Amino acid sequence: MKRVADHLSDVLSIVRPLTPLGVQLLDAHGCVLAEDVVAPWPLPQFDNSAMDGYAVRAEDVRAATEDAPVELPVVTDIAAGETERAAIGPGLAARIMTGAPMPAGADAVVPVEQTDGGTARVQITLAAPVGRHLRRVGEDVQAGDTVLAAGTFLGAAQIGLLAAVGKERVRVRPRPRVVVISTGRELVEPGQPLDLGQITDSNSFLLTTAAREAGAVAYRVAPVPDDERALLGRIQDQLVRADMIVTSGGVSAGAYDVVKQVLSTVGTVTFDKVAMQPGMPQGFGTVGEEATPIFTLPGNPVSAFVSFEVFVRPAIRKMLGVSRLHRPSVKAVLQTTLRSPEGKRQFARARWSPAPDGSYLVTPLAGQASHLLADLAYANALVVVPELVTEVAAGQVVDTVLLERRKG
Repeated sequence: MKRVADHLSDVLSIVRPLTPLGVQLLDAHGCVLAEDVVAPWPLPQFDNSAMDGYAVRAEDVRAATEDAPVELPVVTDIAAGETERAAIGPGLAARIMTGAPMPAGADAVVPVEQTDGGTARVQITLAAPVGRHLRRVGEDVQAGDTVLAAGTFLGAAQIGLLAAVGKERVRVRPRPRVVVISTGRELVEPGQPLDLGQITDSNSFLLTTAAREAGAVAYRVAPVPDDERALLGRIQDQLVRADMIVTSGGVSAGAYDVVKQVLSTVGTVTFDKVAMQPGMPQGFGTVGEEATPIFTLPGNPVSAFVSFEVFVRPAIRKMLGVSRLHRPSVKAVLQTTLRSPEGKRQFARARWSPAPDGSYLVTPLAGQASHLLADLAYANALVVVPELVTEVAAGQVVDTVLLERRKG
């Protein structure tokens, strides 16, 4: 049997990051930046107020207290968006709004809550040292700074920063388009009545969602029955919009395993028994004129999910152009004894939790059969047991892949 590491290496040797392209800023969300972005101006671009209040000279309000307020004439109002810079002289104040440019001569802001709110004259009840409630020009970003480097994943905060430095378009590696196809004559769409021998198609929904969580733009298509011509036609039809195709079912040695029968004759797909549990039958290669990568995963839901996590997710991440291909993993203390088949790497569904001392605890779920979808939904981790280990005792430390983000 083929080792897990060897199969993954074969996959990643074929999959390539997608070619960068220029897109509108909002369309770049969820993509990876393909260029360094340099700030053409500082942030903030000008000294401005961090509070609604009064711009003053700190020297003029140095003695202000609640019992002995300082009274100053208010000579102007300055709103956010003001394009002409105001100025104040000694002993004067300007009413100012958050984000408005500071007037020349002022070096502090007194919040309105520390005044009587006057419009012609204002009584100030608290001193404001130089720089109080000011946002200084360039304190966030200096002109010429590289604000985001190539390879940065663009989330909401990054998109906001790009807008702030005036980027209307950016070059990114696009999100890979992944088409998911389930196979099997027994599959029925959710919401439809079931006859004896039929099941609702869950794999395509599971895998489409998993692909989206990995960063792809994923499309689910209707299940394909066990018909070679129908399957081949469906794959060929989807190639026009696919950077990757993922199928589930039809890769074992059964009489109706049409995926294996069809793809053994087209493209470069090879089928292997990979030394892992669950998910031993695996197929991978390319199809079509563009050599589109295609993964053929087992039909049991847990096998399909684990196969996706181990092989497909890293491939999607590589296409995206990110540096971290795999989910985070930790060393965790096993809470119950776990047995594993000799010669296979086991990915056991489990629940992890933090311990009071900052370490991690992990408990394998009781049901590890590859059809137990409810247990899969409850799991938040996979315990990885090496190929040559057949039993791990409670209290031992194990490699644990986190399917959910760590809290805190």
